[in-house]
Amino acid sequence: MHAPAPRPPRRPGPAGRWRPDRLLGPAFEERPLGPATLVRAVDRPARPRAVVLHVHGYNDYFFQAHLARAFVDAGLAFHAVDLRRAGRSLLDAGPGADDPLPPHYVASLREAGADLSAAAHAVRELEPGLPLVVHAHSTGGLSAALWAHAVRHDPAHGPDLLVLNSPFFSLSGSRLADAGRSAVLEVLGRRRPLAVVSAHPSEYATAQHASHGGRWDFDTTLKRPEGLPARAGWLRTVTRAQARLARGLAVPGPVLVARSDTSGPDRPDNPLLDAQDTVLDVGRIAALTPRVGPDTTPLVVPGGVHDLALSADTPRHAYLDGVLAWLAARLPQARPPVPGTLTAGADDLRDTDDTRDTVREEEAQP
Repeated sequence: MHAPAPRPPRRPGPAGRWRPDRLLGPAFEERPLGPATLVRAVDRPARPRAVVLHVHGYNDYFFQAHLARAFVDAGLAFHAVDLRRAGRSLLDAGPGADDPLPPHYVASLREAGADLSAAAHAVRELEPGLPLVVHAHSTGGLSAALWAHAVRHDPAHGPDLLVLNSPFFSLSGSRLADAGRSAVLEVLGRRRPLAVVSAHPSEYATAQHASHGGRWDFDTTLKRPEGLPARAGWLRTVTRAQARLARGLAVPGPVLVARSDTSGPDRPDNPLLDAQDTVLDVGRIAALTPRVGPDTTPLVVPGGVHDLALSADTPRHAYLDGVLAWLAARLPQARPPVPGTLTAGADDLRDTDDTRDTVREEEAQP
């Protein structure tokens, strides 16, 4: 199992703001960020070249300490955000502990955009002058792409570089596909947004966990092998976001879109369960990659699983090496940071009833 003990912290966090991370120990710190939770690696380069902000996917949270170490060892500071109704935000005394809505439920892109804006703002204040790299997985990758498009006119606010790890660009090939194509989804999403439209166990997550012989040890109440039901309001939001992406975005900075080389069924009898993306159709990711922006680069990882950073040793190292090589080449081309005070407000994403314009951009409010 590749879950070595965290490194000892180099320095304590500021009193009253940060505290030792409850899930990964003192090598990481956490603090509330509105309804979300910000996490950072205490160990950091003396003179970092950039700062990474990691964004998790659905039925997920930040637990990949090895991912943080890879970035730190490469000279980048590392932060992660557990979005509202996810991960640390749901724990006792977390900012979303009393939220009445189900875990990971998002009824509007406004919420995802607000959390990403708050996290980017906080990280830029903590690491002033450094290029911001957003590393986002699956549903987090879809949200990050839409958000980066929405804030594209504010270089001091959005990401300088975007790395998407198996982004959820399409329902095609997923177990949600039939529910997403349902003619009643739009109506159901409005009238009964919490109705369960799909519920399946995650054989992928089950096989990944150490208790089933997998490589990783994660909290199974925050990343559930039994799966997390997909609800009508959430699926409606996802399908509308995917429709907007399919029409084409204009993310201005360099974007790396990584995927496995093959997809397969998420079943325990699949002999390649640990060597394929068993959640998404990698062909659809490939087809939609150019729609993200004018400067997109694909990265194909043979033998990678859905979260490429959780793959077996060879594909995992290939993924991390590919990401770091791309960052080394593209960081000089990132937009230069804009001096001065950051905008105090947050740019959000808004859902609209007009299917011709699923996502609107809002002006930042000072």
